[in-house]
Amino acid sequence: METTIKDVAKYAGVGVGTVSRVINNEKAVGDKTREKVLEAMRVLNYSRNNMAFRLRKNENLIIALLVPVINHPFFAKLAYYVEDEAGKFGYSVILVSSQQKVDKETEIITKIKHREIDGAVFVTHYMHDEEDLQNCPIVSIDRTFGQDIPYVTSDNYDATREAIRYMIERGAKKVGFLGSKPLVASEVMERERAYLDVMKEYAMQPRMLNEVMQHGEEMSIAPDFMERYPDVDGVFVSGYTLSQFLYEAAIEQGKRIPDDLQIVSYDGSFKQWGISNMTSVEQPIEEMARQVVRLLIKKIHGEQTCQRTVLKTKFVLGATTK
Repeated sequence: METTIKDVAKYAGVGVGTVSRVINNEKAVGDKTREKVLEAMRVLNYSRNNMAFRLRKNENLIIALLVPVINHPFFAKLAYYVEDEAGKFGYSVILVSSQQKVDKETEIITKIKHREIDGAVFVTHYMHDEEDLQNCPIVSIDRTFGQDIPYVTSDNYDATREAIRYMIERGAKKVGFLGSKPLVASEVMERERAYLDVMKEYAMQPRMLNEVMQHGEEMSIAPDFMERYPDVDGVFVSGYTLSQFLYEAAIEQGKRIPDDLQIVSYDGSFKQWGISNMTSVEQPIEEMARQVVRLLIKKIHGEQTCQRTVLKTKFVLGATTK
């Protein structure tokens, strides 16, 4: 016998009306109650008539996730949790790798305007005219497009500041900064600002290399940094991939880590990739992914959202600091 909405309500211990509100992605349902209903639907293998739902709501139940590249641990992990969270609300996810192809992002914006998809999560390096994005349900990570488009970020400034101070407190006297500067205004720039503020606070000479580059171009910049600043004894690296290449370049120079050189990486704790014991600032990627999906669904349904959501990072000690 086919499972009915009444069966779902009984299993979840709620009313039929509550199940209906969850199915229709309406507000006024608490997160715990919503999860109970979604779990009941999964256990009972309950499915609504999706085509009728889409026609009634004028939705496709499809969102897009745009990332620069797919073969990067941060974006791979982000995509996993975005898809998982979207599935809880009945949405499918189109994954788009847009690096060096701004037309891919423009195409997604056009699809939203033509109602071919319902909205998108942007992790982008490209500028887009704010007027072109009006009335488009879009949420971004780190990047602000304008007042009407919410974004989720981490505490870039505070986390960077404390990480650099940590190295200084453990003897680093010539601290450098190695980064990949975004092409557009982004909260990632707060890492550079924090570094420069700490250098000023401790009356230290900045040793910085922070250039605009595409993902995949990090291999050459790390050796350049080590050649430019051979006396550096502590480095804050603004990115996982760069930290791996810096570590290798330092070893090739004969540096002993952490005795001669301490390293802290923003996003350097991906245990299934590369060096797994690096001291790092770990972003809450799962929470970021789930937050952007929830915000996007609110935007799709015309609900109010806050523009800026800042999530707390975690400082993870490893073998690259004293």
